[in-house]
Amino acid sequence: MRAYEVIHRKRDGRPVPPEAIAELVRDYTEGRVPEYQMAAFCMAVFFRGLSDPEMRSFVTAMLHSGDVLDLSDVPGPKVDKHSTGGVGDKVSLALAPLAAACGVKVPMVSGRGLGHTGGTLDKLEAIPGFQVNLPVERFREILASTGACLIGQTDRIAPADRKLYALRDLTATVESVPLIAASIMSKKLAEGIDALVLDVKVGSGAFMKRTEDARRLAEALASIGRGMGKRVSALLTDMDQPLGRAVGGALEVREAVDLLRDEGPRDLRELTVELTAEMLVLGGVAPDRPEARRRVVAAIGDGRGFLKLCEITEAQGGDPDALADPSLLPSAESTRDVPSRERGLVQAIDAEAIGLAAMALGAGRSRIEDRVDPAAGLVVEKKVGDAVEVGEPLATLHLGRAPLESPDAVEARVRGAYQIGSAPVPPERLILERIEGGPP
Repeated sequence: MRAYEVIHRKRDGRPVPPEAIAELVRDYTEGRVPEYQMAAFCMAVFFRGLSDPEMRSFVTAMLHSGDVLDLSDVPGPKVDKHSTGGVGDKVSLALAPLAAACGVKVPMVSGRGLGHTGGTLDKLEAIPGFQVNLPVERFREILASTGACLIGQTDRIAPADRKLYALRDLTATVESVPLIAASIMSKKLAEGIDALVLDVKVGSGAFMKRTEDARRLAEALASIGRGMGKRVSALLTDMDQPLGRAVGGALEVREAVDLLRDEGPRDLRELTVELTAEMLVLGGVAPDRPEARRRVVAAIGDGRGFLKLCEITEAQGGDPDALADPSLLPSAESTRDVPSRERGLVQAIDAEAIGLAAMALGAGRSRIEDRVDPAAGLVVEKKVGDAVEVGEPLATLHLGRAPLESPDAVEARVRGAYQIGSAPVPPERLILERIEGGPP
């Protein structure tokens, strides 16, 4: 079936034969279908969606557009975690070593930050010497020897997704749930995993602002995983304020290390323990969630998680001394407090505005080719529900070498992100829902 016919059928809401979907993806990847036709197909999917058979064919074609890793020779369950992105989300930095310390192999292929959300790769590169661009063979070696390896997407993993992602970004079709789900799962399934835990963020700092949209995405992801014979669990988690307090590369590394040293913010610890425990259950190394949580907490308390992070860091060319002594991490030459002009209780924080403020300091990128300053960012001093007096700092800015905006402008952004009032603030729920999928 010609590309024109596939587009025509999808535009009109008629079913497309699964083999025609697969042929379209293959021809696009190999350059036989032009960008404008694939853009038209993406727009048709944006409005019409994909049926279950179409989705399975679409994901399978994207998955097999490149290498699918065979990790069967690496003993132990292979489980990964994927987050849809948020502000201050440094969970992977602590989760991967904790899961590895508890007996799960973690083959993690991560991404870079774009816009107001940070990327795991950028944070890892704040550790001096840490290499995220590794050949597949070295990835496999480190995974087998340390239990975890964290790298970026290679040219050999889901090249169709790499090409399609750039096109979606230019054609206003990023927000399509079927296209998002296919993008995520084609990359994750190519890792050779047995199971996957998904952290689907919802709220002001998330890609999905509404719970119903996040639920649709989580259900789509779990359905794809089930169709591919994988165990999948998805948690809908709150992103109406930054996770933890640190936003920005080296600052977030420090906070992840604090967690592994049995310190750090309560919300970051709670979510990291829950997601890691989910990995242990799906991997079959813990019989249930309470026991899995107990094991993860024990790996924090006895220092095994921190030692594992040091081991992974050294294996990937990084300096583990920078984890033991955070003064060896990049640091800003100067800081600046953002004092409150009101007295009361923090009613709400616009997490996206905080993320954009950190980006304006140099901690993020607006274009994929932009460089990230690992020392730049901010620390949120007051969270939702906290009492604040006039003059107390709401946040501390860590000024980058080449900020996109002046400190005064960033300070205004941060202050505008806060709502302060007198009404009592009920405790917020961090984990909103759990959606599960398993093998057929």
